[in-house]
Amino acid sequence: HTGEKPYACELCEFRTAEPRNLNRHMMTHTGEKPYACDLCDYRASQLSTLVTHKNIHSDERPYACTSCDYRAKTSGDLKRHVGTHTGNKPHACEFCDYRTSRPGHLKTHMRTHTGDKPYACDICYYRARTSGHLKTHMRTHTGDKPHACDTCDYRASRLDDLKRHTLTHTGDKPYSCGLCEYRGRTSGHLKSHMKTHMGN
Repeated sequence: HTGEKPYACELCEFRTAEPRNLNRHMMTHTGEKPYACDLCDYRASQLSTLVTHKNIHSDERPYACTSCDYRAKTSGDLKRHVGTHTGNKPHACEFCDYRTSRPGHLKTHMRTHTGDKPYACDICYYRARTSGHLKTHMRTHTGDKPHACDTCDYRASRLDDLKRHTLTHTGDKPYSCGLCEYRGRTSGHLKSHMKTHMGN
């Protein structure tokens, strides 16, 4: 109750009144992560962080939005969601009009300007801007096709390929020519059609 903090970190300015707090703090320097998730490979330096992580394995969504029916697994997810109601997008690109509520999204967006592709395939020379793009690319090596058509046996490695395939069942032709009545199932079909309007 005196406010005295006799336990000091030797590596930074951190001080605390409790020895257990100092022990927990030291893990931020050592990288020690003694708390392991029993459902995946995740490890944490603090028990509270592990408890928050374990929400992703549960269907429980204790954090409720007061503006709509959305419920979140973590307070951070709820905070990001609330930004969709307020329009709060504090993270702005310095090169174009792009704005976002999430710093990670801005970091990824910036790569469209810098050309930076930090994710490298360890089988070929392919490099990607996002981990998601690399994951999709890896299926060209593994043959994995997780996207299945619910009408036939077709499977695709990319969601875009499945969407394009689905049009063969629905008959939808969303790509329309601005010069005639032609409509195509894919942008490639429309592109080929447009050549018929160009002079030889």
